Formats: sequence, C-alpha cells, structure tokens
Amino acid sequence: MSPASAAVRPAPQEVWDTLSQAERDAAYNNNAAVKDSAAWVEARDKAAPLFRAATPAHLDIPYGSGARQKLDIYPGTPGAPCLVFIHGGYWQRNTREAFAHYAEGLLAHGWSVAMPSYTLAPQARLGAIVDEIGAALDLIAKDGALYGVTGPVVVSGWSAGAQLAVMQLDHSAVAAGLAISGVYELAPLRDTFLNAALDLSDAEIAGWSPLRHAPSPKPLAIAYGTAEVPALVHDSRALAAKRVAAHAPGALLPILGANHFSILDELRRPDGLLVRAALDLMPGAHA
Repeated sequence: MSPASAAVRPAPQEVWDTLSQAERDAAYNNNAAVKDSAAWVEARDKAAPLFRAATPAHLDIPYGSGARQKLDIYPGTPGAPCLVFIHGGYWQRNTREAFAHYAEGLLAHGWSVAMPSYTLAPQARLGAIVDEIGAALDLIAKDGALYGVTGPVVVSGWSAGAQLAVMQLDHSAVAAGLAISGVYELAPLRDTFLNAALDLSDAEIAGWSPLRHAPSPKPLAIAYGTAEVPALVHDSRALAAKRVAAHAPGALLPILGANHFSILDELRRPDGLLVRAALDLMPGAHA
C-alpha cells in the first residue's frame, strides 16, 4: 500500500462493525504490528536493570498495601519539576522496573522522575487501577520532599499508561500532562483479545475513556508515532481535537517514523522530542 492510499484509509474505529475478529484483534496488537518488537522489548529489559542499579534513587516506596503498589523516585535538582511516568501493557502486564532507563532524558535536565507500578488486570478492575495511580500521586504530594521532589508534577504515561495519566490530569498535585501513544476510547477493546483480562463493563467504558470526559483545563501534550497502529493514531488525534474544541492547552506531537516501541527513545535521550515536550510544558520551572 502506498503512503497516499494509507493516508486515506479509515481508522479501525470508523469501520468497526465491518471488521472480522482477526482484524479487530490486529487493530490493537502492537507487538504484532512492529516486526522487531521482540528485539525492542529485549533491549529494554536489558537496559532498565542496569540503569536502575547504577542510578541514585529511592526505590520500592509503598503508596498502598498491595504488592505492586510501589513507586521509584529518581531525584533531580531541588525545586525542579517531576515527571511521573506510568508504564503501559494494556493494564495487564509490565512493571515500572522495566522502564527505569527512560528516566535518563529528563534527569539530564535536572528533573526528578517517579515511576509507579500498579495492580494488573484481571486481579484489579480498571477503576481500581486508576485509583491506585491517584494514590501514588497522593503520596508524592504528601511526602515527595522526603525523596527530593519539591517542584511541580507532570503526569505522563505510555500506551495504557497514557490513559491512566489523562484520567489523573485533574489531580490536585498535577500541573500538566504528557500522554504518549495512548488508548483514549475503551469501547473497541471489549471486542478484542484484550478483554479476556479486562472484562470491561458499560460503566467502566464510560467512566474511564478520556474521550468521554470534558477535557481538563490543565496543559496536556499528546504524542504518537506516525508508524503506530492506526487505532492509536486515531485516538491521539481525536483527543487533541476534543481539547482544541474546548480551548484546552497543549500540543499534538506526531513523532515522524516512530512506532509504539521506538517512540520511548525520545524520552530517554536528553535531546529527545518527548523530553522537549515535557520541558515545554514547564517553561518557567526551575531546573
């Protein structure tokens, strides 16, 4: 398919009723869509523990009583902003430890970075997971200074973590947000392989789909890779359009050529586009 024909092809959500089960599953299967996804995951899983072991940090801070209700804080310059990065995995896999090295880019600019884990589906319902991220933010607001976090908080996340970040944008501790490659309308997921663990109800879809909520007036940058699956590109553009219509601040950032995995390199590099997006959200902040 040529780039021109691909550009006019409708997003899966726009023709959902015409799709086969296999097509619906493929619409959200990032691992299958990126031919070298296994290599990306392998490289990530090698880099993260090396970074985590070599970088000064406050690790395994509990924000609740659950086994996965913990966060790591990599402190930066006193008074500098803190990026709270929420990992993805369709709410049912991955850990904060596997994403530790993506703190490198903002640490180089003096920011702090906090990374929470959360209870995974099906052990936790989606609403409970949203609440856990809120509890992690509560802990940072209450005790962050004990761990070197004294500046404004930017909540961020990748993939499923982006949905969780957007749902917490109105948290009192949060100044702004950076959503990366997110899912912002949950209804289609109920018709895919992902629902075996999520078991989404009508109420959960309505309650936890960012596209069904009035946009927060706080700044939110929305990033996606132009080589992402079309379903995620569609959601990012739709959320940005909804926010523009509501006069809510924040940029839409298509990252040219980035896929669902390579896009995070823009957060790891000090000169990465996602690092720049975070810095732009806090132009007057000390760092």
